[in-house]
Amino acid sequence: MSPVMAVGDSSPPQGPGHSVAAKIAVVIPCFRETAHILGVLAAIGPEVARIVVVDDACPDGTGRLVRDKCPDPRVEVIIHETNQGVGGATLTGYRRALELGADAIVKMDGDGQMDAALIPKMIRPLLVGEADYAKGNRFHDIDGLSAMPAIRLVGNLALSFATKVSTGYWGLFDPTNGFTAIHAKVARGLPFDKISRSFFFESDMLFRLYLMRAVVTDIPMPARYGTEQSSLRIPDVIGEFALKHLRNAAKRIFYSYFLRDFTAASLELTAGVILLAFGLIHGATNWAQSIATGITASAGTVVLAALPTAIGGILLLAFLHFDIGNVPRQPLHPRL
Repeated sequence: MSPVMAVGDSSPPQGPGHSVAAKIAVVIPCFRETAHILGVLAAIGPEVARIVVVDDACPDGTGRLVRDKCPDPRVEVIIHETNQGVGGATLTGYRRALELGADAIVKMDGDGQMDAALIPKMIRPLLVGEADYAKGNRFHDIDGLSAMPAIRLVGNLALSFATKVSTGYWGLFDPTNGFTAIHAKVARGLPFDKISRSFFFESDMLFRLYLMRAVVTDIPMPARYGTEQSSLRIPDVIGEFALKHLRNAAKRIFYSYFLRDFTAASLELTAGVILLAFGLIHGATNWAQSIATGITASAGTVVLAALPTAIGGILLLAFLHFDIGNVPRQPLHPRL
């Protein structure tokens, strides 16, 4: 079994950041995965050099099961004494994979929803220098969406839009998909102590990657659902996700358009917010006064509310157009 991989066809991949042979590590954060984890490990092909299973204080002893029943010499088990969340478990795996000298790190769940045969496809954009981070997208194949439970479909649609706003990666979809791959050089630059440890981990990773100006790409993958139960309950996290997306959006815009740079888009955003707020407040105030007094507002009053509102809206649309086009396009890791 070879511990290195040349991705793709028989000819080695070419391009900036290309490595003829790359050491691939797989990180699997686990919580109550005894029913599926052995099958997941057995499906991982010889292109992977090391596998790090992180037992996040599993009450069912997933880590102990792997140690006792999995003979694969590539597998290493780390057991947390206290539960740190999927993000905390993943970051523990990232740290260990970097210590082991991995060139690319794949993160997949232990519930069997992710096809290990897709690992070469996940890491190829990283190894040929096309991207710094790759993530699965279950929405690419419309016909396959019938397998996705309705609550997950609706929840992912809402989360995808919120993630676009907060991270700046407007072309990505399916933000909660945990099947990802990251180049080791980029992983080393992540602020591990600042990344969310909870289910918000995947979205927060994208936010941090945008601040680094890393290139992220979607990898189409089928939606696979069996008897596994998701630990992510939308009603339990909707408030947390909303607040964190709002916080990240504000930080991203401030860092990108006011702290690191100041462009025409910065002026469009500033003027747009001021004019729109003035127009709406002025219009609402005079509308309420007209209702209370029964006196119709003058044409000048209406224009003074409508014109700033319209101009402000146009300026904000112009800023949005600029922001959508401001997605990182030059891979980061070949320059590190």
